[in-house]
Amino acid sequence: MKKNLAALIRAFALVPALRERTNLVILAGQHDRPCSPEERAVLAEMRTLCTDPILRGRVALPPAHDADDVSALYARAAKGGVFVNPALHEPFGLTLIEAAAMGVPVVATRNGGPGEIIDTIGHGLIVDPRDDDAIAQACLKIVGDAVLHTRLSKAALARVGAYDWARYASASVAVYSSIGTIQPALLACDIDNTLTGCADGARAFAEWRAHSALPFVIATGRSFDAARAVLREWQLPDPDAYIVDVGTRLMIADPAGHWQICPEYDAMLDTHWDREAVARSLAPLRIEPQPVETDGPHKLSFFGTDADAVRIRETLLASGLGARVIFSHGRLIDVVAPMGGKAAAIGAYAGRRGLSLRQCVAAGDSGNDADMLEACGHAIVVANASDELAELTPRAGLHRVRSRHAAGVMEGLDLLGLTHRAAVAA
Repeated sequence: MKKNLAALIRAFALVPALRERTNLVILAGQHDRPCSPEERAVLAEMRTLCTDPILRGRVALPPAHDADDVSALYARAAKGGVFVNPALHEPFGLTLIEAAAMGVPVVATRNGGPGEIIDTIGHGLIVDPRDDDAIAQACLKIVGDAVLHTRLSKAALARVGAYDWARYASASVAVYSSIGTIQPALLACDIDNTLTGCADGARAFAEWRAHSALPFVIATGRSFDAARAVLREWQLPDPDAYIVDVGTRLMIADPAGHWQICPEYDAMLDTHWDREAVARSLAPLRIEPQPVETDGPHKLSFFGTDADAVRIRETLLASGLGARVIFSHGRLIDVVAPMGGKAAAIGAYAGRRGLSLRQCVAAGDSGNDADMLEACGHAIVVANASDELAELTPRAGLHRVRSRHAAGVMEGLDLLGLTHRAAVAA
């Protein structure tokens, strides 16, 4: 799911001119090896998408490949094709350097390392990985313009040497050494079992917030009213913005201090979202709905198991409907607009302040926090986190702290140099 390969198939299907000029080959690992339920679901989704009649004979999803196959495909792409990395977040992007070494232009995610690589080498375009049409149009721009393709290919071969590994390793060590002096610019926290659950920790967090100028955002699965009620109950501070309903609503304050829905983010969530069709397709599953007040224009919510969440994903795939299915707290299932989620909402709010997700810190404990913990530059996973976060990508910015609840948030902030307070034991 993190590699977002299904989006590449959807993008390829969107633009007839792209299908007329190219074929699509996706190397999705060795299909016969043991894999997680998530990986099986992704493969199933891609196979379902490939059954579209307009893709017949145009898409290959080989079950196995070796190094010679990869080299041959790069060599073929160098003659008029393009390599695509549509990952939701790519920590580095080694494949983009491999492509450059073979003279292959690239289209890559704007999230993570690819932007720096393409800026350095100059052999491709970056795109929003959640925008299928943008992926398709970027590919078409390169393969449909022989002059551009040649220019990008020559740049790849001429500048790939910038990634001399000894020099790159030295530079990386210097960057990591300086991380402690770089101050993150925004904190996004879940509420339940992250800021709540420990009274001493909650008090410490409130005290820290009273003396900190760091912008602070709540990111929760609760509704706006419920989120505010819980903060009052735990005597937690008001944030600068509320991300509620599992990232399907961004609440901002107007100049008079009145809370309102962010209209730009709300409009963006309409992209590829047909709520009525999603509800109709899921009705035959008879999965227990959550109370009607938990629903929203860009979200439907259910009670169920991980297996129920898989059934929902499979049903939506078979129906060709766009949606994200988020399983959390061992029993909650949220079906949200494909452009939604906590990470997307944090990105939207950060953008309003001239910031990027790299400058954000996210803190959470459950499955509906996973996307923001993956996408933000730093992530604090409190010690009481559920097993749903066990598969987060290990990286320099991921901090699995030893303290629980808000005390864990404080421990993480201390590790990042954002407070000199000692973490409160919980």
